[in-house]
Amino acid sequence: MPKDQDDRDSRAKPGVSRRGFIATLGTGAVGVAARAAAGPAQPEQALPEAAGLTEVTLLINGRRERVLVEPRWSLLFVLRERLGLTGSKQGCERGECGVCTVLMDGKPRYACMTLALEAEGVAITTVEGLMTGEELGPVQQAFAEHDAFQCGYCTPGQVVAAEGLLRANPHPTMDEIRLGMSGNICRCGAYAHIFKAVEHAAGQRK
Repeated sequence: MPKDQDDRDSRAKPGVSRRGFIATLGTGAVGVAARAAAGPAQPEQALPEAAGLTEVTLLINGRRERVLVEPRWSLLFVLRERLGLTGSKQGCERGECGVCTVLMDGKPRYACMTLALEAEGVAITTVEGLMTGEELGPVQQAFAEHDAFQCGYCTPGQVVAAEGLLRANPHPTMDEIRLGMSGNICRCGAYAHIFKAVEHAAGQRK
């Protein structure tokens, strides 16, 4: 076929022309030859498992825990998902409900609003750390005796907040108890029983 006729056909019909097909074959052959000359392909190297992670040592319930964390991970995430301490619950994740409350150097703090890296060098106490073996701590026992819960989801945070209150003020008045527990929400509305439980736990400390 004349060259001019071949060019007209390639412009008139969509797809690959005969000339283009032959050129593609030639390019492919060159590529194969180049790869063969370069030798066998090198296996892709896997990224190290610790890429982007930082080692942190946390003192939790009297034990030192070494764990790799991302700088953005909250203390709550590390407690639950990396260390299996699921007593601290996940709620609003914006410091409003208090279900994730832990003690840091004896003071109540929202674990969802605390970066794990911030917690290094601080004594952390979760609700699990208030027990002695399988025996409930005084505040936990008071909550059980006074039915200071209904669904129970907020209870770990309530208990830890009450523990922190009583460590700072062993003999609070009822108004001080209400104020001290105001950072923890109970959607079931068991506040009257919660306050009585805290008052009872304070009396036990005397």
